[in-house]
Amino acid sequence: MNVLVCDIGGHNVKILATGQDEPRKLSSGQTLTAQLMVSGVKNLAGEWKYDVVSIGYPGPIRQGRPAAEPHNLGSGWGRV
Repeated sequence: MNVLVCDIGGHNVKILATGQDEPRKLSSGQTLTAQLMVSGVKNLAGEWKYDVVSIGYPGPIRQGRPAAEPHNLGSGWGRV
């Protein structure tokens, strides 16, 4: 099983997939919405093959969903 790991940080979103040697990153910050992050990660991952995604999210999670908007990112995370 190939895993795409996605670490959402206040300055960058870092991704790396099973079998890859170099992580890729996307700038984040106050304007990064959930929709922009998904689009950016899909673009960055491009040709990488993966079966599942593991996400590091900078905020509380309840019942498998974001419980609050992160203070260092754009809005819309509670609707993902």
